Amino acid sequence: MLYLVPTPIGNLEDVTIRAIRVLRESDLIACEDTRTSGVFLSKYGIDTPTTSYHDHNEREKAPQLVKRMRAGHQIALITDAGAPGISDPGFFLVRAAHRAGVDIQALPGPTAFVPALTASALPCDRFVFEGFLPKKKGRQTRIKTIASEPRTVVFYESPHRLLRTLDDLIEQCGPERPVAVARELTKTYEEIERGTLREVHSYFAGYEKVRGEIVIVLGGADA
Repeated sequence: MLYLVPTPIGNLEDVTIRAIRVLRESDLIACEDTRTSGVFLSKYGIDTPTTSYHDHNEREKAPQLVKRMRAGHQIALITDAGAPGISDPGFFLVRAAHRAGVDIQALPGPTAFVPALTASALPCDRFVFEGFLPKKKGRQTRIKTIASEPRTVVFYESPHRLLRTLDDLIEQCGPERPVAVARELTKTYEEIERGTLREVHSYFAGYEKVRGEIVIVLGGADA
């Protein structure tokens, strides 16, 4: 059995009772970073053995984990924060487990784009999730596609690329397109800045240094 278990994106209280039970009952927890996950697991007294599973070792590690699951072991997959497979490792192992006939259950739980979207004050009845934009190759093509998308678009960005991305969006969408930028969701310094691309760019340009995880929610072309 493979369990996909979402973990808190900031506030460690954002975890379900079921998630804690599954992590305690599992034979092994595959973690994106065992040190980061160790803080969360320790808080809830979870002493299940852990192993690393991340972007750089998943092709080597997935067959080993699948072999254990086929032998009857229950393995839980977690990432540093949020839901496995959503802009984090997970898909490769899920596909390998499925092909091997392993049962898979995905638990509901924290993921950054949902609270950013619902609190953005932009339409959330129809939306598109883009994950992270390409850093170089294909970046401008992707942004042009996003600019013409009629639905609300949600994507992640690193803090040091935020202003560059807002500049690119202004160029392709125009300065008056509505946007919301969420930073440090569920953490002490959480904030969501809403306005036009011009206004939000001006706001974050005033920061000496932008910090924290970033979610951008862009109004659709028809907004």
